[in-house]
Amino acid sequence: MKIGFIQTAPVFGEIKRNVDNASRRIALLDAELIVLPELFSTGYRFKGRKEALGLAEDAGEGYASTVLLEAAKAKKTHIVAGFAERKGSRVYNSAMLIGPKGLIGVYRKAHLFWDEKKIFDPGDTPLRVHDIGKARVGMMICFDWVFPEVCRTLALRGADIIAQPSNLVLPYCPAAMITRSIENRVYSITANRVGTEERKTGKALRFIGSSQIAAPDGTVLAAASKTRPGAASVEIDVKRARDKKITPMNDLFKDRRADLFDL
Repeated sequence: MKIGFIQTAPVFGEIKRNVDNASRRIALLDAELIVLPELFSTGYRFKGRKEALGLAEDAGEGYASTVLLEAAKAKKTHIVAGFAERKGSRVYNSAMLIGPKGLIGVYRKAHLFWDEKKIFDPGDTPLRVHDIGKARVGMMICFDWVFPEVCRTLALRGADIIAQPSNLVLPYCPAAMITRSIENRVYSITANRVGTEERKTGKALRFIGSSQIAAPDGTVLAAASKTRPGAASVEIDVKRARDKKITPMNDLFKDRRADLFDL
């Protein structure tokens, strides 16, 4: 199958503009699974919780969900996208998986980064894996990469591909996701954004781009610029992610000494 990412440069608060731009780029990308960045529709730098709630949408019901569903139907593809999710009086930094038939699943970011803790409620969704036909997909968001348990749990639950919508500002994640792919023998798709947001004086955030697709052996199959929007897709062999043999005598999961882990 073909998998891909779209690296964007959203304008804060311009939901229609950001979503329509992503939709146009989805239409041009040849891929059966496409990953968009974290908070792709709103931008990242909320001034407070009230602003985030005002720009958030209910999963499956807002403008971003509606447009992405239309795009998924037209392309017969699956899309993972990061968005601000409103659930009653709560607001989450979430990712949705949408297919041609509708909303498949939502993941709420478990590990909030920096000022996100002042804006969003902590994620409360389990780490689920979704079967989209040709592959099984798990979702994580940006700073979740720091916690190797996230990828390991998704891999143990059968994920072939880990989709990671991101708004990365730290430089370490692309290299770390290569390691996550190797240590779990899965494909990973990191979709980041570019540009700078300074909505609080003296607190500018510059996003590092560098979206990438990594293979189960750590090979980087596609990578984007550090400064410019872009997109890429590659053809993968899902069977590689299901072969957990490291040597004829070693199986990645069967050899785990869980009896020694103090978790």
